[in-house]
Amino acid sequence: LSPDCSFTCHYRCRALVQLDCGGPPGAGDEDDGNEQVLEKDTNVDEPSEWEKTELDQAQVEQRIKEYNSQINSNLFMSLNKDGSYTGFIKVQLKLVRPVSVPATKRVPSVQAGRLHPQGVKRRTSFYLPRGTVKHLHILSHTRASEVIDALLRKFTVIDNPRKFALFERSEKDEQVYLRKLGDDEQPLRLRLLAGPSEKVLSFILKENETGEVNWDAFSLPELHNFLLILQREEEEHVRRLRHRYARCRQKMQEAL
Repeated sequence: LSPDCSFTCHYRCRALVQLDCGGPPGAGDEDDGNEQVLEKDTNVDEPSEWEKTELDQAQVEQRIKEYNSQINSNLFMSLNKDGSYTGFIKVQLKLVRPVSVPATKRVPSVQAGRLHPQGVKRRTSFYLPRGTVKHLHILSHTRASEVIDALLRKFTVIDNPRKFALFERSEKDEQVYLRKLGDDEQPLRLRLLAGPSEKVLSFILKENETGEVNWDAFSLPELHNFLLILQREEEEHVRRLRHRYARCRQKMQEAL
């Protein structure tokens, strides 16, 4: 158990885990005022500027050539004979809540007078390290919901995919904008239209808004765990707000 981030693992797995614990939870979060995030166009029914652009076959081919000439790696895009194309997207995982992964406990079972090891399906929860990044090779028609499913499979996460959402992040006029992608939006198409610059467009996996999660799909232990997590998040958020207003009040008093 780490004293800073409370990460817990099996003692045999300790040597395999690499964590960069920079302090207690919330010490380096982006919403502490260092980065002003404006959640603009969070309505998924309103298309972004990339989604409004229509390209014909010749324009797609030209865009792919321009894209491949601008990248500094071998993560190229390739045009297929049927007019579709394949390529890579990079997704950063910014999850503040723990995820569930399968855990199997071997227990003996008696059958025909003999002992047989039998697997019992269980689950365990842990926090993904901050700044986890994953590259995915996808098709031009791969939907955002399918990207979320692929990411969960990569990390063997068994939580309901509806708990998560894929966001596009962009920087403009020294401001950071986040927009949640609709389930049917095509991330690789957005990547091609925006170009390879991560400042112009990048993808982030985050928790979905609480109101859009079907909580009836979870078991009672999971729901109790969620309530405890939400309580800790609320207490931490209140603590930050009080600290921010206290600092502002102190500056005003110094000015007086």
